[in-house]
Order: sequence, then C-alpha cells, then structure tokens
Amino acid sequence: MSACLVGQLVRHDGGHCHAPSLVQWLETHAELWPICPEVEIGMGTPREPVELQRSPNGVASGEHCVRIVGVETGTSWTSRMHEWATRQARKLAEAGVGGAVLKAGSSSCGVTGVVIHSGALQLSGRGLFAEALATAMPGLPMVEGADLHEAVAREAFLAAVRARHPK
Repeated sequence: MSACLVGQLVRHDGGHCHAPSLVQWLETHAELWPICPEVEIGMGTPREPVELQRSPNGVASGEHCVRIVGVETGTSWTSRMHEWATRQARKLAEAGVGGAVLKAGSSSCGVTGVVIHSGALQLSGRGLFAEALATAMPGLPMVEGADLHEAVAREAFLAAVRARHPK
C-alpha cells in the first residue's frame, strides 16, 4: 500500500493523504506493507515534485517510454526508480503479495491515467512502481485508494485478491 495512504508523512510536500477508513477496513482483511518509492530511492521528504516525461530512451509506462524527472530541476530519477521498483516488485512477488492499493495520479504509484508530458501534449500512462508490479506479477489486483471509497469496489478488490491467493 502506498505509504502516504496509511498516513506516513512521505509526500513531496512533507504531508500525507491518509485514508483512515480505507486503512481500517484493509487492516481487517490483510497485512499492510506501506511503501513510498520516492523515499526508498533516496529522494527524501519534503522534495521536489516529479513528473513523467515521454522519452525514446526511457522505461516502460503503459504503452509509452518515459523518464521520471524533477519538475523544477529536470533531475532524472529514472534509473534509480526503475532499478529499485524492479527489485522491490520481485521481492513482493516472492513474498506472495496478493494485491496492491496505490496512490492515484502518482508518477511512481498511479495505476492508470498518470499524466505523461510530451511537449505540449499530455498522454496517459502508469506509475513506474505500478508498472514494475504489473510486470513482475501479471494479473495482480492493483487499485488506486481513491477507487475504494464504495463498499462494492472494496468487496470486488478483496474478491480479486482472494481469487489470486485463496486461503
């Protein structure tokens, strides 16, 4: 689960986007492993915001190749993020993770609809950690926390996790 959703102060502005009712519900059904990819690769908190930019020499984000760069400085975090995300996704696959609840719109964690800048165009892709999870564990139930506000969506996610890892 994205660490910001469980209330950890890991967002670029030093804040969080705690979803207490979602966290409480999830904790009754699963063990939560909070992860913040940006902090894990050494970006610190607070930090410069990052964005995805389309680049022919980038890494996969959905159907596009991208770089993850600092909005103000243009510093590329692409190699560090890609290498860490690939390693972490493999570790989580080996641990038998059953699903992922990630932060919507995040350049690292967004599952769908993450903005990719391409000159004057804005394309749509996936965060680099979410991409690594999808690659390492095809079919892994992944959802954005914002999509789990309704009971029906929560139960559907839980059913997908249980179908993948019945116990």
